[in-house]
This record gives sequence, C-alpha cells and structure tokens, in this order.
Amino acid sequence: MSNFKSSLTATSPLSQWLSYLEQSHFKAIDLGLERIKSVAEQLDLLKPAPFVITVGGTNGKGTTCRLLEQILLNAGYRVGVYCSPHLIRYNERVRIQNQELPDAQHSASFAFIEQNKTQSLTYFEYSTLSALYLFKQAKLDVVILEVGLGGRLDATNIVDSDIAVITSIDIDHTDFLGDTREQIAFEKAGIFRANKPAIIGEPDVPNTMLEQAQKLHCQLSHRGVDWTFSQTAQSWQWQSEHSQNGESESQKVRLENLPFPHIPLANAATALAVLPYLPFNIAEQHIRDALQNVQLTGRFQLLNSAQRQRLSELLHCNEKALPQVIIDVGHNPHAAKYLAEKLTALKQPTQRILAVCGILKDKDTQGVLSPLLDVIDEWHCISLSGYRGQRGEELLAELQALALSQNKTLKASSSSSMEQALQSAVQNSQENDVLLVFGSFYTVGQLLELLA
Repeated sequence: MSNFKSSLTATSPLSQWLSYLEQSHFKAIDLGLERIKSVAEQLDLLKPAPFVITVGGTNGKGTTCRLLEQILLNAGYRVGVYCSPHLIRYNERVRIQNQELPDAQHSASFAFIEQNKTQSLTYFEYSTLSALYLFKQAKLDVVILEVGLGGRLDATNIVDSDIAVITSIDIDHTDFLGDTREQIAFEKAGIFRANKPAIIGEPDVPNTMLEQAQKLHCQLSHRGVDWTFSQTAQSWQWQSEHSQNGESESQKVRLENLPFPHIPLANAATALAVLPYLPFNIAEQHIRDALQNVQLTGRFQLLNSAQRQRLSELLHCNEKALPQVIIDVGHNPHAAKYLAEKLTALKQPTQRILAVCGILKDKDTQGVLSPLLDVIDEWHCISLSGYRGQRGEELLAELQALALSQNKTLKASSSSSMEQALQSAVQNSQENDVLLVFGSFYTVGQLLELLA
C-alpha cells in the first residue's frame, strides 16, 4: 500500500487514484464528521461558494439538484453540483457550469488533498473534499451538494449550507440510518441549520424532522402546508400558500400552465419551492425553459436512437426488432412504487414488460420487487459485482419466494451477464413490448457501459 501511495502524483491517471482511494481507509463507509471536517478546516474548504444548497432525502435528490442547477444556469449564474453515485465515470460526480471535468483536474485535486491531509479518509470523503476544492478554485456563485447517505453524519454535512432541502423520506440504508421513518427523518434533518430555510418535499413528514426544524428555528417551507402543486392533462401549477419574506398576501408566488418536465413532478415542485429563498434574480422564463429541457440519466429514461443502434449491434439483431427500452436507477421500495405507477400508466392491454434486474444485497430486495410483481411479465436477474453485489441466482430465489408467498405465477430466470440477459429478453420480446433495465445505479451503469 505504501509503495502504491508514494507513486501517485498530480499527473497520475485518475484510474490509479480511484483504486488507491478505494483502499485508503479500513472501512468503506465510516460515518462521522470529525476526520473530514478537520481536514476541510485545514485546507479552508468549508465555504466552497458564497451560497450553498444541500439536498437530502431518500429519493429524488439527483433530479431536484439537476432542475435547480438548470434554472440557475439559465439565469446566468456560475453553478457547481456534487452528486453520487456515478453511472459510468467518476467524473459524473462533479459538474461545473454543466460540464464534467477532465481526469487531470480530478487527479491534481486528489494529489493536493493527499499531500495536505492529516487524517485517514474514505473514498466518499476524498471525493467530497475534492469537489469542494474544485468548486472553490472555479469561483462559483452557488454550489449544490447532494447528500450521499442520511444527512447528520454524511461527509457533505461539514458545509454549513444556506438552504437545506429534503425531497422524500422512506426506508433505505437501514444498517446506517435506522429502520423506521422517524429514525431516518431525524438523520436526514441533520442537514438543517439554525435560522436558515428548510424546504421539505415529503408530504408525510415524521415528527422527528419537524421537531428538529422547530428546535433550530428554521424557516420551514413544507409541501402541502406552505406550498402546493397540482396538475391537469396539459400542464401543472405551483403556488406558495403563505406570503414569504415580508411579501403581502397579493405577492404570493403562483406559477401556472407550467410544462411537464422529464423528471418526477414532486421533485420539480420541491426545486421550485427553493426559489423564493434564493438571493438571485430568476425570471419565470428561466424556470419554464429549465422544466422543458431538464433530464437526468437513468430516471425512467428511454434509450435514444444512437443507443438503440449500438444495442442492436451488440445483440446482432435488427434495430426494428428491439422493444422500447427504459432504464431506471430505482433501488428502494419508495422508488419501486413510483416505477410501478409509471409502468402501469404506460402499459397497453396487449403489451408485456420484460425486466433485466440487478439489486445490491444490502437493499430491501423484497420491498423493491413486491410493487412490480403485477406489472412485470418476465424477469431476467443479473449479478452485481463488488462487496455489496448480489448474485443473479440469489435475486431469482428471492423473487420466486416472494411470488410463491403471494400465490403468483412467475416467468423468471437468472443470467451470467448483462449481455446474456439482454439477449434472452430481446429474443423473447415482441414488437410492442417494453424492456426495462432497473434495480440499481450499478445495473443501469452496466448497460450504459456496454453502449458507450
């Protein structure tokens, strides 16, 4: 290890740095802020930009960050976003002015931290410090930090943000956050700061989160209480329920006839709830343009024509023989329920949905599979690698046990690889069927790597 470490420099390949970071600490996940905060203070990284927004929650963090980023960019501000995990390349985790950075900048940033750190750091802690360093170098107006896990003890929480956002609250990461919504909500409320705005997009908020907001005298903005949204067949509306920042009743914010975005509406509405608290000049047209154009890879996303062409080449079939292909990174029960609703709305009477599915072993596998049992007609289970990976045969066994417990018939198999699973699914598909690839960032990442 020491020989490997000493050989790394600011010009070493990023792949070598990432291999080192994966081995650099005795635990892959080591929650707690003392080590990383001491290094951040030493390197003067706790204020990466004049204004910082932190976004936490069970699901919807990435899309909420993405829409906020797009609106602020449209308004002419310099914006940085830190998100995780990545699908194909590490570089996806840091965006500055809507651009990923070249490998060389990440390597140089890691070298700076390595040379100056006084504590052992995990992969995610290195990644977070590196993002803060890169943001500070770029002299941005605003930085948006997506919380990696929980909130209170997550590495991103070393930064005192100006606005904290919670998108949703459900059961996930129970080994670290607790196994009740109340415990999880308490952990996520750890990103709140005294006397600062706290935007909550979860309609059913556990008391532990509300109590924390009250204790800190946060400026609470809560879905269904302080703001609402509704939709018609053609458009949707967002409005604040109370005047804010000293405005009169007639100055309440109302946005009507909004275009539907290609992200979940609840996440878009949560992003809009942040806007009244920003010290920036944002016009309504900036919002409308962002809603029309916003998208994020792997969120109920259709493969584009170039990806379909590559897939047909990979599988040695005519592109016209391919079913419609949807990819989705949903990996917990809350996300699976939303996915089931979207598929049910999409599915035609004569249509079948075939799924290629891979789920990490530390996830609530049955909670993910259960909402989809009645929607998916054929399953192809695949293995995910790494210390958290689950073998396709194990996933298939869980799926079969779940179907048996509910007296449901099941057409399912396991495959040794993503490519084999895709081949089997496409061979069994008909012209108007849908092929869904889902279950984890790692599952979708495998497919996208094949198509890259």
